[in-house]
Amino acid sequence: MIYIADENDEGIRLDIRLAEFLEEASRSKIQAMIKSGNVLVNNENKKSSYRLKENDEIEISDKISEPVKIEPQNIELDIIYEDDNMLVINKPKNMLTHPTSLEARDTLVNALLYKYGNGLSDINGDFRRGIVHRLDRNTSGLIMVAKSNDAHNNLAGQIKNHKIEKVYRAIVKGNWEKDEETIDLPIGRNPKQPHKMMVTPDGKDSKTIVKVIKRFDEATAVELTLITGRTHQIRVHTSFRNHPVYNDTLYGAGRGKVSTTEQVLQSFKLTFTKPFTDEIITLQIPPDEDYEKVYKYYEGRKK
Repeated sequence: MIYIADENDEGIRLDIRLAEFLEEASRSKIQAMIKSGNVLVNNENKKSSYRLKENDEIEISDKISEPVKIEPQNIELDIIYEDDNMLVINKPKNMLTHPTSLEARDTLVNALLYKYGNGLSDINGDFRRGIVHRLDRNTSGLIMVAKSNDAHNNLAGQIKNHKIEKVYRAIVKGNWEKDEETIDLPIGRNPKQPHKMMVTPDGKDSKTIVKVIKRFDEATAVELTLITGRTHQIRVHTSFRNHPVYNDTLYGAGRGKVSTTEQVLQSFKLTFTKPFTDEIITLQIPPDEDYEKVYKYYEGRKK
């Protein structure tokens, strides 16, 4: 199994990242794998405490991580934009962006492999064929897919240089105080709960612009523009401000009065430069079902 570290993995200990990826393995098992040479980073043995860098190639060879075959699956794709080099998909809720060692079916990558076969970038390995950036399982919306490695590098470069605008809509709990503000707080891995992120002084620079769309009695509809793209960035920043995304049970919102598939968060607007041209593309999609349901519930209660 080969895994390519991305910018969100940078600075994370090797054993902590593997514990997240190989959830069925104990911490002691993972450390034993590393010590015995069954885990290589860029074809070299590294200690468990090794801090990952972007583009590190992690190769895992052990019985616990026998190669998982990623099968193409005929899953309908909601294609919002497509050209010779890339496409943009509206990913539904309750779908992983790419397979993991525990879930190798029903992901966006399985669907992409069925439709495009080998016509996808493979820079990030078979588990993430075509995937330039990710959305959480229960965050719906726009996600870019590269058809070639050159297109992948072009789009990844736009992301790294903050040339792509990604705007989300969300319902957050409580009354967001300011009409518009920028949250500029560093985010890093939670050392006690590695599957979570947190605001921490030694984290990576993280910046989110929050704009209030409508205030209700117990919630606020907001638009959020990502200046950086850290893991769980919106969910961490809003939670830290005591206004977690509605129904985000991981970051403290609990269950609200309206039932949804976890957090009410959608990537609804995307602006980028079409690869190898100067053409600016802006895409926008309507609210998803969960956002509409919560919005209409509180709108109906608003006096």
